[in-house]
Amino acid sequence: MQYRQFADTDIQLSKLGLGAMGMSFSYGKADNQESLKTLDLALELGINFWDTADIYGNGANERLIGESLKGRRDKVFLASKFGFVLDTPTDDYIESLVGNPVHVDGSPKYIKAAVDASLSRLNTDYIDLYYMHRPDPNTPIEESIGALADLVQEGKIRYIGVSEFSAEQLKIANQVHKISALQSEYSLLTRDVESEILPLTKELGMAFIPFSPLARGLMSNALNVESLTDSDFRKKNPRFEDEYLVNNQNIAAGISEIAESKNMTSAQLALAWVMAQQDNIIPIPGTKRRKYLEENAKSVDVTLTHSEMHAVQALLERYPNVGPRYATSESKFIDKK
Repeated sequence: MQYRQFADTDIQLSKLGLGAMGMSFSYGKADNQESLKTLDLALELGINFWDTADIYGNGANERLIGESLKGRRDKVFLASKFGFVLDTPTDDYIESLVGNPVHVDGSPKYIKAAVDASLSRLNTDYIDLYYMHRPDPNTPIEESIGALADLVQEGKIRYIGVSEFSAEQLKIANQVHKISALQSEYSLLTRDVESEILPLTKELGMAFIPFSPLARGLMSNALNVESLTDSDFRKKNPRFEDEYLVNNQNIAAGISEIAESKNMTSAQLALAWVMAQQDNIIPIPGTKRRKYLEENAKSVDVTLTHSEMHAVQALLERYPNVGPRYATSESKFIDKK
């Protein structure tokens, strides 16, 4: 495994992290035994950066991570998130987010209750990196970050992160307390952050953590869309429907051709492309299976040539109709500025 510096600290994180969300919800039925074995393998492979959140399975994912961490908490740099609150608690992703009985709470009172609940589920007395999952339109950013700063002082969290903040929001947050990481979607299909956000993270000395770096499996060129179950979030995602799906499968096929010429998989090439954009980028592809974890881990050794990067760019320009990131009901949580 290769490692990258975390923000402006001396902490070395695996160049590729592990997103644990799919182990507990949103991508079909959970398999805790396989997930625990996958987490074991992650440490064997040197992947020391794990990502979870309290909303994932209504706490189930944090409990799973907590079980895996017993006796080896010091080996993992652990990230979790708060902010999404279900109006009616449920483990069903389709019902909870696509159906939209959910809101964001970034109030200081909620933050302090949320971190204590996460610490209990994770079976730990500190979280290395604690993210605000989305901006709260009803709470000033200064108040939310101020409450997180209090948690740093209390030793409950070590570093503050934010997720899906705009450049303007990120600057405001960083004026209150050092923000060490920004997590946002970034992949071959989602490149909104390139013009302003990525340069800003470098300027402010923070890590950029891409989620869904494989475009929710589309860029693996191995996903059978017809096999997705009704409990899979992607069934309702625009990028998996109609003309958008055709466009994106064309991109995936092109990526596969480039990958085959380098004797690697499409997923490895797609992850290598993300990591090549800046040296502060640490993607967190999610998986609940050892097979895919091993495949993803090998991407850290891939070097893309100038001609290969050019070929990828040409492919993306040829098929620009990738579609919206989310259905309308979910898109309101993304700041458009």
